[in-house]
Amino acid sequence: MYHEERLDPELAPLIPTLANWLNLDDIPATRTALTTMFVQMASQLPKFDDVVTHDTYVPGPKRAPDVLVRVYRPRNASHVLPAIYYIHGGGMILGTLNENDIPCQSLARELGCVIVAVEYRLAPEHPYPAPLEDCYAGLKWLMSNASALNVDGKRVAIMGASAGGGLAAGLALLARDRKELKIAYQMLIYPMIDDTNVKSAKAAKNDYYGWSRASNRIGWQAYLGKRFGGSNVPAYAAPVRAKNVRGLPPAYVSVGDMDLFLNEDLTYAHKLALAGVPLDLHVYPGAIHGFDALAPASGVAKRATADMIRALRAALTA
Repeated sequence: MYHEERLDPELAPLIPTLANWLNLDDIPATRTALTTMFVQMASQLPKFDDVVTHDTYVPGPKRAPDVLVRVYRPRNASHVLPAIYYIHGGGMILGTLNENDIPCQSLARELGCVIVAVEYRLAPEHPYPAPLEDCYAGLKWLMSNASALNVDGKRVAIMGASAGGGLAAGLALLARDRKELKIAYQMLIYPMIDDTNVKSAKAAKNDYYGWSRASNRIGWQAYLGKRFGGSNVPAYAAPVRAKNVRGLPPAYVSVGDMDLFLNEDLTYAHKLALAGVPLDLHVYPGAIHGFDALAPASGVAKRATADMIRALRAALTA
């Protein structure tokens, strides 16, 4: 049951806008609208002249196009640095790496590390496994070129929010099983990891702001294609289905307690903890999906950001 009175008071003003903010009936138009929105938001945020960036195309998956990655590095940093491989969100159907320019620059500056952000192909044009394989290809390039990038290959974390968090969780499983890449840490911010969490809301008051059940159904259906609704969905696509999570890198999982993904994220965190995977779990009272991006100046967003930075610093500089 969704209880609006439990909303963090600093997030409540967002609700009238968020109630109908996504129109997934026209995905291309929504992509354009979101890009415009994020550009406007970014224009109001500080720019970081002490972080340099460059784009490059890296070898893609077999029989697939090359993958665009963007590398962020603190200016004048000549020594070897840890790295974060960043995967953007968007329900598997929306988003670009451009929309996270400011957060990635901020992370590079705050942590003194290299950030590599990946532009993966989107569903429904490119369903599973294309987005995940693009992410794997970008990470493989980072690991293979760690020396040239002046990166410490033993201190590479993967990170993503929402769909990006789901892809990061799937990437951790895939890297473990292929035994090619050694990931030091996985940061999963309200990850989208359960393809069965798609039941229709009985009433609007029972739905979730920021990302609704209806939107979740559209996203999973687009991502899984013919697999949607079946029993043969791989854990790499929907990590909450994983029966074996042993041997995964230490994990950070965070979610608001008014987020549609709360139960699936807690379920996955429980699996990780029981399997002996070092776990740092954070649940933020009164927080909705995407609260930190939608209201970065709110107290709960500042707490979440501080917790995230603290965990990354500990994981990458130990």
